[in-house]
Amino acid sequence: MHADEFGFGTQIRKSPYFDATVRWGAQGFSVYNHMYIPRDFGDPEQNFWNLVNDAILCDVAVERQVEITGPDAARFVQMLTPRNLSKMAVGQCKYILITNADGGILNDPILLRLAENHFWISLADSDILLWAQGVAVNSGLDVQIGEPDVSPLQLQGPKSGEIMRALFGDSIMDLKYYWLREMTLDGIPLVVSRTGWSSELGYEIYLRDSSYGDMLWERIMATGMEFGLKPGHTSSIRRIEGGMLSYHADADIKTNPYELGLDRLVDLEMQADFIGKAALTRIKAAGVQRTQVGIIIASDPIKGPNTRFWPINHAGETIGKVTSAVYSPRLERNIALAMVAITHAAIGTELEVVLPSGPVTATVVERPFYDPKKSLAAA
Repeated sequence: MHADEFGFGTQIRKSPYFDATVRWGAQGFSVYNHMYIPRDFGDPEQNFWNLVNDAILCDVAVERQVEITGPDAARFVQMLTPRNLSKMAVGQCKYILITNADGGILNDPILLRLAENHFWISLADSDILLWAQGVAVNSGLDVQIGEPDVSPLQLQGPKSGEIMRALFGDSIMDLKYYWLREMTLDGIPLVVSRTGWSSELGYEIYLRDSSYGDMLWERIMATGMEFGLKPGHTSSIRRIEGGMLSYHADADIKTNPYELGLDRLVDLEMQADFIGKAALTRIKAAGVQRTQVGIIIASDPIKGPNTRFWPINHAGETIGKVTSAVYSPRLERNIALAMVAITHAAIGTELEVVLPSGPVTATVVERPFYDPKKSLAAA
């Protein structure tokens, strides 16, 4: 399969690693933030085991950055999110929600603070560059907002620390969970952070000059070879095990933070104003009608992740939907994240899920399904 066989036209952008991923066996792509993302390097179950036993390198250049600079950058970024950023240090990363005036979630990115007035918002799949530029127009704040030439890779898995040490030397081992460092590798300009979308130990390597994409990919793969590094794609199995959200699936513009149990990312008491504060204050006072739960689906192993929202019934009535489901070979169960009526959210509740093949029983369980304290990622 050759790179030039792909194409939806030039409106879908190729990452700086696109040709390298095809050379290394990428067999299928999805579209995310108007870019190709490799979603298939063969067997997804093998990809999962590669991740949890050794390490994988993933092209996540689709995590586009919204860069915010200028004298009012910190104040402006706080306007975008209900998470209190007042104690966020330079060099720190934070998982945030971006909410609209109704309290709906527009994105759940990682925020990176590179300098006092220099931020990157590392995006999930939605157009926050346009939102931020629109918000800025009438804000009266002095900010510059654009998309820099920045393309992340994810190096994830228990061996990722050793690979990073081989690449960057011993000093990289001091990098703490959710912190970043500006670095170079063979003269290639990078930002490295202890973050990722795997619930395993991992790093994100943000390339700051796309002309080095091929060189960076090959350098990391060559160094990682002795540690069992494989090319891969973000694992649906592992991220659902870890209870991690996928925007457009588990959350969208009609979902609010309280429905997802993400109260810790909302500070209604802080003095700073943010978009959605009044709505979220009302929502919290009223209480939510639905909530996210984990469920185990009692059926034969599901073949791949769900491509539709499967209805969830109780006593003949539809009370929710499955948002992300997959078979976990490690847990030997079909596991899923679901949004259900609050009246049916208690642990142990028995429900009916309507699969494409027909109705089956399901049970509400604790989430995350594996390593609930995130001890692997934070190790």
